[in-house]
Amino acid sequence: MAFDLVAHLGAMTREVHNLEKDGQPAKAVFASRVYDTTPADLWDALTQPERVKRWFAPVSGDLKLGGRYHIEGNASGTVLECEPQKKVALTWEFAGATSWVNLKLTREADGTRLELEHIAHISPHWDQFGPGAVGIGWDLSFMGLARYLADPSFEMPPEAAAEWYGTEEYKTLVRTTGDGWGKADIAAGADRAHALEAAETTIKFYTGEAAPEN
Repeated sequence: MAFDLVAHLGAMTREVHNLEKDGQPAKAVFASRVYDTTPADLWDALTQPERVKRWFAPVSGDLKLGGRYHIEGNASGTVLECEPQKKVALTWEFAGATSWVNLKLTREADGTRLELEHIAHISPHWDQFGPGAVGIGWDLSFMGLARYLADPSFEMPPEAAAEWYGTEEYKTLVRTTGDGWGKADIAAGADRAHALEAAETTIKFYTGEAAPEN
């Protein structure tokens, strides 16, 4: 069955939150959607290495409270909280910087809602690229999970193939989600012109039209 990208994108919620973390100004990228499955199955898909690699990436380490994890080709970190089928909190250590990721699962009448919050201190990187810098990446993950739950038969995510990044599906996802994160930034109080410029910079980076200066 073909994956309905438009329906998936329409099911997503994107927000930017202004807050403090450890006494410093911070921003949170917040994404959520409801998946047509139970909390137990969704938790299993999020935490079991044999399932995670089929929609996200290979994950190794001590996947329990206080343990260290590593995502192949991506971040590492420590598990700060873990309440099975309800929530997990992690440090997200990537490129010499530490941020924080919180996942929450909530049973709803038609499935299970997954909420993701990625918190980072305000930095020049945020000022240049805005929430889409991490938001588009998380949108890719939400899409991969939706595709996998709809059809668990594939061994590796289709988007793991390099040629997928040249498809119209990929470009549509980047453009739609990049614009969405720009709007979320504006809704959170960012200057409209600056937010739209940052969103466009991020979209062009993800599509290969431009590389970051640093």
